[in-house]
Amino acid sequence: MSTHAKRERLLLADLLEAAGPDAPTLCDGWTTRDLAAHVVVRERRPDAAAGVLLGPLRSRLERVQAEFAAKPYEELVRLVRTGPPRMSPFSIKQVDEGANTVEFYVHAEDVRRAQADWTPREVDPVFANALWARLEKAARLVGRRCPVGLVVRRPDGRTAVARRGVPVVTVTGEPGELTLFLYGRQGAARVELDGDKEAVARVLEARLGV
Repeated sequence: MSTHAKRERLLLADLLEAAGPDAPTLCDGWTTRDLAAHVVVRERRPDAAAGVLLGPLRSRLERVQAEFAAKPYEELVRLVRTGPPRMSPFSIKQVDEGANTVEFYVHAEDVRRAQADWTPREVDPVFANALWARLEKAARLVGRRCPVGLVVRRPDGRTAVARRGVPVVTVTGEPGELTLFLYGRQGAARVELDGDKEAVARVLEARLGV
């Protein structure tokens, strides 16, 4: 049975292929070529990918990612689609599912929602619950830089605290939309925000995500 991560990987590859190498994405300053290179480096060059979290390695990451971005776009898309080499930790099903389900969902929407003619995607209930389960665990991490209190809420009333503090802003939406919001795509997520006007403005401008 295909995992959520596998399905999102294939969808991302299809979207990258259809968009071509020079299409915009929601990742600031990145084209689809840059995004594809990022995904490939993350899975195939852990020595460089660590620069996402470790500042001293940032220049190495940028250099390696630029090298991959210079490859033929068709090759990059193929590498995204086929996934990591067998020796990579990402080749283990449990690691792939845990690390890539949200990663690929968000990046697929980075491609989709940057296009002028994008339409909302229906997320099936099983996948929605899978995204919510991951969001509950990651909420404090991805919301840690929010300057005010932040709570995310599903339409059925289930909530998760992303940042303790006052004033509090509550963000309501489906799990997929809340995921995009907390991973820094506030402007593209279809959600409703409730709270003090100034606090809401600060949340919309906050640097959320990993």
